Amino acid sequence: MPDEIMPNKIVPSEIIDGDLPDDVLAELKEAKATLEHHGLADRLTELIGAPITASIKMLPDIAEDVLHKAVDKSLQTALQVALRTLGQETKGGKPKLISHKLMAGLSGAAGGAFGLSTVAIELPVSTVLILRSVADIARSQGENLKDVNTQLACLEVFAIDGGKRSDIDDQTEIGYFAVRAAMSKQVADASKYVLKHGASETAAPPLVKLLQMIGKRFGMVVSEKLAAQAIPVIGAVGGALINSYFIDHYQDLARAHFTVRRLEREYGKALVEEAYNRITESD
Repeated sequence: MPDEIMPNKIVPSEIIDGDLPDDVLAELKEAKATLEHHGLADRLTELIGAPITASIKMLPDIAEDVLHKAVDKSLQTALQVALRTLGQETKGGKPKLISHKLMAGLSGAAGGAFGLSTVAIELPVSTVLILRSVADIARSQGENLKDVNTQLACLEVFAIDGGKRSDIDDQTEIGYFAVRAAMSKQVADASKYVLKHGASETAAPPLVKLLQMIGKRFGMVVSEKLAAQAIPVIGAVGGALINSYFIDHYQDLARAHFTVRRLEREYGKALVEEAYNRITESD
């Protein structure tokens, strides 16, 4: 129940007064640190030893067109997987993070070895592997993968960007709840469409609009990955390592995203968001 405390739950007195328990606040603080501050660019800069932003500027002009096409294809494929197969993946236990990371590393080896020419093939594979790992994390946090809203929430992870960039416009620097709010209409419209018409037509306008919104933010992170893989000395081994960082980035975001969603189910969205916004880096 999104904006109220769920019934039949023993509510501690501090929650009635408007505060969350200390252990919940600790979870929320950890989630916020990931959702707001842990970006892929910083991790790749540490790996490669040079700022990724500089590498992005050195990409050939053709890269932008290739990137947009690869991102569109990847998200279309991910949407089809999300709506048609995630509901079948309901096995229990802890999420299998390592196996997904290893498979993503193998797909990234091709990108590192052959460069820009393989991104149209490699990126959809990596994106679907990330999606399945995200869904596994969602399931471990109590989400129902048969629910269309959960399936779309898995796709939302691709629009969350924990990095802070100083050289791009402020439109990308909005916080986690602002990203969700910005997408809320598109998510609601897409959900209504799927519930009414099914998942057979993923090119329907409500779904296309949602993917376009996600693609704008996902594309920025993919450009960082592509810039790192385009460095001549990277090669296949470096490409595999970069792809493992790529999936690890989204696994971290998914853990934080679905932790917040779980807390919202338990304590109410309004209370969790208020507590989240009160958390500062000095806490």
